[in-house]
Amino acid sequence: MSQPFNLSEISTRNIFASRFVLLLTTYLFFFSLFVAFAQEPDIQAGKKLFNANCAACHKLNKKAVGPALRGVSAKYDRDWLYKWIKNSSAMIKDGDPQAVSIWEEYNKVAMNAFPLLSNSDIDNIIAYTDYVPPAPVATAGAQLPANTNSNSSTSNDLILAALTLVFVMLVVMLFLVQKTLKRIALASGVDILPPVKEKRSPLWKVIVNNHFLIFLMVIGFLLSSAYFVYGFLMQVGIDQGYMPVQPIHYSHKIHSGANQIECKYCHSSARVSKHSGIPSLNVCMNCHKNIAEYAGEEDLENGYTKDFYTKEIKKLYDAVGWDEENQAYTGNTKPVKWVRIHNLPDFVYFNHAQHVQVGGIECQTCHGPVEEMEVMYQHSSLTMGWCINCHRESNIKLKDNEYYTKIHEELSKKYGVEELTVAQMGGLECGKCHY
Repeated sequence: MSQPFNLSEISTRNIFASRFVLLLTTYLFFFSLFVAFAQEPDIQAGKKLFNANCAACHKLNKKAVGPALRGVSAKYDRDWLYKWIKNSSAMIKDGDPQAVSIWEEYNKVAMNAFPLLSNSDIDNIIAYTDYVPPAPVATAGAQLPANTNSNSSTSNDLILAALTLVFVMLVVMLFLVQKTLKRIALASGVDILPPVKEKRSPLWKVIVNNHFLIFLMVIGFLLSSAYFVYGFLMQVGIDQGYMPVQPIHYSHKIHSGANQIECKYCHSSARVSKHSGIPSLNVCMNCHKNIAEYAGEEDLENGYTKDFYTKEIKKLYDAVGWDEENQAYTGNTKPVKWVRIHNLPDFVYFNHAQHVQVGGIECQTCHGPVEEMEVMYQHSSLTMGWCINCHRESNIKLKDNEYYTKIHEELSKKYGVEELTVAQMGGLECGKCHY
């Protein structure tokens, strides 16, 4: 004689199994969704990586410093390419036949190592080098279409459709199981669901017993923690807004704003040098030999007084050794310990002359509205991303600038544009700022 079914036990097990299946299904669905998007290489990302890391030495369809990279995935094994790109010198030293052959063919010049590129980054670069654009319809310099990876898009669509179908089927199955259990309960007269207790469980106990809710809370906590940690770390070393007190108060608002003194009159080395330079006190004395007292506006909105500015001029006289009564230098000078405000890391090369004199960039582009600053401060972040964005958005100025005329004509034909950006002129190459 068969034993009767314990419908209450079956119901409890079924509820637990339903919750477990729902949790597992949700996890697999979102994980598969992530894999579906992550597994396909991104041609647009590969193009950016190629321009930033490879374009200085490689072309797609012809030799340059290194070999042409069109179709490189068909010539070499993918794992070999990972090792070669990350550390070619080590492979040459180990005597790898293919590595040594390339090294000897290209004048025994080893390729730069790129250990920071991940395998997925390299996959994106290879996807870009393998991509064959369609025949040009408009201009020769048209940008790569946004939807260049048609095979990837089709594959992604199929995977998403399949995952969606599986998810819907599982939901339908759970619904049918619950419906079947209700029919059994009605037929047997037994309530499948466990009896409802009059006393409700505490909220914390309900949360602890709900594994799916715990899973969501843990994921939310990890993501929010990562967001705030990333935001904190990205601010390390950024001194935007830095406004130190100088030993002698100098008002850019008065000098550059009210008196309209050109920046390069004081910072004259910005025209010809890497550094803008700290103005010599003798430059100050060109004017202040005859300006011993502040004679500007009577009503000062910034809180400073005429007496304050006059005392700062006296500090200048004391530092340079100027005898105001005899109108002569005494020779007793004192160094002024100016506090530097704008300072790039030592591994960054920045040339003021290249930007100010050749590029025609206004000082305010980087330093902000200095003519409005009573106390000078760092206006821009001066991060690498900030510089790169400027190079991508700034066009080359050709008016009265013969330096770029010839190369601009050649590259403008290549890209099919009338005006070139700094990036198109090679402004994103690593060696421009790091060497």
